Amino acid sequence: MTWLHLLSYFFGGAFLANAVPHWVSGVTGRPFQSPFATPRGEGLSSSTVNLLWGFANMVLSYLLVCRVGTFDLRDTLQVTAFGLGMLALGLFCAWHFGRFHGGNAPEQP
Repeated sequence: MTWLHLLSYFFGGAFLANAVPHWVSGVTGRPFQSPFATPRGEGLSSSTVNLLWGFANMVLSYLLVCRVGTFDLRDTLQVTAFGLGMLALGLFCAWHFGRFHGGNAPEQP
């Protein structure tokens, strides 16, 4: 296994983390920010656009994790690279989208 495989697994995790909110917004019929909105990444896209974007991210995640090298869930290093990719993009999304949805400064009761 090379470091390029680990990099691929890292980005596979990131794409999977990005797929989740878009897929969920799409199947629940809610608009959500996407790269196709205006302004880019801040405006809202339709639930259909989000569903398609979430699916595209799942496909990319599959290609990066399952078609590059031989990903093994029992290999700690490989799973760590994948998990760090999910965590990195998850933290970025929590901060970025928290600006729009009140997650960065929740109201106190």
